[in-house]
Amino acid sequence: MSFFSSLPTSFTMGPCESLSHCKLALAFAVLMDLLGGAALLVGVFTHVKIREQDYGDLLVYTGALFVLMSMGGWVLWYSGNIEGLTSKREQGHIGSAVDRLARNLSRKIRIYRSHL
Repeated sequence: MSFFSSLPTSFTMGPCESLSHCKLALAFAVLMDLLGGAALLVGVFTHVKIREQDYGDLLVYTGALFVLMSMGGWVLWYSGNIEGLTSKREQGHIGSAVDRLARNLSRKIRIYRSHL
């Protein structure tokens, strides 16, 4: 009996197994957080001047926009990982056109990703 067989399955899974779905949204969110945080820190704590133009404010505002965009990535990643929700059809309601469109688009993306 090895050490790894005594660990819970959450420790023995690969590094990306617990991330489940929407890894692209997660990568986008993390990348935007890193870029936004770096731009904010550089803009606040350094004096960036090129040809006598101060770019500190530009970096601060750009970093804030990157962090704001990352929030969209986090929302997409989180909502893509919610499991156990029943659709209106399963509850006995007739689905709307928006529900059908979202379901079809999601199915096509899932099928496309499985063929890669």
